Amino acid sequence: MRHFGQIAPDVRKRLFHQEPCAFTADSPARLLSAALGATLYSPATRPRLADDVLKQGMSGVVSMVLCLEDSIDDADVPVGEANLVAQLTELAARSVDDVPLLFVRVRTPEQIPDLVRRLGPAVRLLSGFVLPKFTEERGVPFLEALSAAEAAAGHRLFAMPVLESPDLLYRESRVQTLEGIFRAVDKYRDRVLALRLGVTDFCSSYGLRRGPDMTAYDVQIVASVISDVVNMLARADGTGFTVTGPVWEYFRVQERMFKPQLRQSPFLEVQAVELRQKLIAHAMDGLLREISLDRANGLLGKTCIHPSHVLPVHALSVVSHEEFSDAQDILRPERGGGGVLRSAYTNKMNEVKPHRAWAERTLLRAEVFGVANEDIGFVELLAAGLSD
Repeated sequence: MRHFGQIAPDVRKRLFHQEPCAFTADSPARLLSAALGATLYSPATRPRLADDVLKQGMSGVVSMVLCLEDSIDDADVPVGEANLVAQLTELAARSVDDVPLLFVRVRTPEQIPDLVRRLGPAVRLLSGFVLPKFTEERGVPFLEALSAAEAAAGHRLFAMPVLESPDLLYRESRVQTLEGIFRAVDKYRDRVLALRLGVTDFCSSYGLRRGPDMTAYDVQIVASVISDVVNMLARADGTGFTVTGPVWEYFRVQERMFKPQLRQSPFLEVQAVELRQKLIAHAMDGLLREISLDRANGLLGKTCIHPSHVLPVHALSVVSHEEFSDAQDILRPERGGGGVLRSAYTNKMNEVKPHRAWAERTLLRAEVFGVANEDIGFVELLAAGLSD
């Protein structure tokens, strides 16, 4: 699979100075953690889950979470487990290529070995498990269960812990909780692909919900948690992990608010259509601002609950030609001693030693998401994806 693989080769050639690389579920963890992109969540109870996975893969999704936790009712867990096993078994029997990276979000550690056992040979389709409400005390049993299940299956399985516990949110327990999380994930570093932020749970602890015109960074108590998570768990000194961006909840402007106007007059019909277009653009603007702020704050990838979010996340993850040029200049072997140089675009200073970690991360992102041609920006990438 590859990002933008759903776009015709001749179109990709026009869009990209360097095309996104191909990768598989067996690729190195460092590459896969950067390549997760927009990770699409789907309830495990969906009756046509196997078809959904293939459909989303063909439309550009490269990672999915099949959820047995908050997205389904407590009473539906046994049904969800049975459906998950049946659907993945069916999918494995089809022998199709380019299935997205698949992860299962479980509720308890015991579910991990049980599902691996029930899946049998179909476990080869799984890349790992998403571990909810992760803290050191709660998370270690999940990681131990994952290790045992991996050994039993003879198949590599990754963990993606979700950081969403109230202990992480509360000021009096935050640092201690983060220290514990680091101890747990550091011990199992080879199995932890990425850390995911559960911002919806953070907001629920205070009865908050951000609107479509606000990003997670506008909710100060949430922004402070993101800052501390990056500070302690996403350092660029070799000790850090990939941390993914929080979910964006909004995906549709309700039609019913416009229907009364549509019955009144042609003039009001035009007004209603124009207003709807503005509101849709406004809602999309909130998502785009949050994706940009995710990257500015050290996050890569994003949790998504609707397919319409996938392409904007991926389009904004593509490295611009200017960024690529700067990163290459900074990392040239002859620059190893440091120094300052003017960028090839002659609009900024590149300071070799302070900007080295940024340049390394940029080239990794360039490898998986590609580098846009000099005259190509977000709008062209988005339009090309939508046209396909």
